Amino acid sequence: MGSVGRFVAFSGLLVIAYFFLKSSKIPPVPTIEETWWGPGSPKKEDATIKPFKINVPDEVIADLENRLNTALPFQEPLEDAKQHYGINTKLLTTIVDYWKTKYNWKKRQEFLNQFPQYQTQIQGLNIHFLHVKPKNVPQGVEVLPLLLLHGWPGSVREFYEIIPILTTPQKGKDFVFEVIAPSLPGYGFSDGASKQGLHAGVMGQIFDKLMRRLKFSKYYLQGGDWGSLIAQDMSVLYADRVIGVHSNMCNTQNALGNLQLFVGAWFPSLALDKTEAERNTPLSSFYGNILLESGYMHLQATKPDTVGVALSDSPVGLAAYIIEKFTTWTNPAWKDLEDGGLTKKYTLDKLLDNVMIYWVSRSITTSVRLYLENFSATRRNLDLDSIPITVPSGCSRFKHELIYPIKAVLKGRYKQLISVDDHDDGGHFAAFELPEVLAKDVFNFVQKVRALPKQKQEL
Repeated sequence: MGSVGRFVAFSGLLVIAYFFLKSSKIPPVPTIEETWWGPGSPKKEDATIKPFKINVPDEVIADLENRLNTALPFQEPLEDAKQHYGINTKLLTTIVDYWKTKYNWKKRQEFLNQFPQYQTQIQGLNIHFLHVKPKNVPQGVEVLPLLLLHGWPGSVREFYEIIPILTTPQKGKDFVFEVIAPSLPGYGFSDGASKQGLHAGVMGQIFDKLMRRLKFSKYYLQGGDWGSLIAQDMSVLYADRVIGVHSNMCNTQNALGNLQLFVGAWFPSLALDKTEAERNTPLSSFYGNILLESGYMHLQATKPDTVGVALSDSPVGLAAYIIEKFTTWTNPAWKDLEDGGLTKKYTLDKLLDNVMIYWVSRSITTSVRLYLENFSATRRNLDLDSIPITVPSGCSRFKHELIYPIKAVLKGRYKQLISVDDHDDGGHFAAFELPEVLAKDVFNFVQKVRALPKQKQEL
């Protein structure tokens, strides 16, 4: 080995040693200072829980219709581009035409109001949530509280198909769920912060307060996308109250985990099982897809208010920006389809329901600010990602998820990883796309948690 080779090898060893030492030092669980996130100075909090109904004024819908009808002609797509340059404007034309001529907001509003909804003020913000209790519970079946958390560019609309399954007793299960599904602060009908700094850990603080306000001293968690990160943070900050945490986007952002993923992508046999190797290698393909699908993240993590202006002014632009993600994040192969594959798993009514929640609540800017807040020094300094999760944990790994986590990496963070379910279908929006599959995973995970010795359920 020449001097250059020795230098490279020595540098590699130093990098590995750095990552190992960094990951082996576990910081203490931080305390997040309570902040008044509403406008102005702190005021007396209204802790009452008030019924809520979506009731959009007619003038808001009239304004929307006018904007749709006066939208400028779209730029013609390149020949045979399909979805490789972003959403194809021929597909967008189909979506907008449906929006203008067939999508009926009054009927969709009735649909969205089918579940009991509420608002309550927490730290200066009105927090909106669905609260759905099971009906006709047989004797001997226990009702368990489940906090269900969405992400971006989703909303509580993602849960309308899975909630009826989770709240219905299942054969062979002696429990069923009482579902609490909040809109994240700044999303939909939950207020956005008036002050800087509201990151995922703070959202966890707010949601733990919500659960306590609803008289739940202990509860289960389930989340995807940002909901997954919020659930992780809550499992660290409130480990004494979280009975178990399940995610369809388990992930780790600690130093050792990132190193394992990198090594596994280059040398699969060292870290990956067969399924993981297929979905994380070759390295160029895996990281190439991440790069291709994460441009929005850099923009939202640096200039959220700028992109927010454009999206808040144009419903067509908002629909294009959001619905594009339901193509490539559900299945990257759908880039090669003229219709983006959307109607394979969704309907235009479902997709437009989600867009409408952002539009009528004027929440796109406040929603994308979460990216900047979560990459901020304020959150990094808490070092939450370096603290192990000790509560019982479960993961669903869907084939087309943006990040396919490695078990070896997950076990480094999730110290009680009792359930990992692999699926040969499905992508990022699992609750929306495959509600029966995800619900089954959640039921099976909780059944495993309940079978643990009592002391392991309550670490």
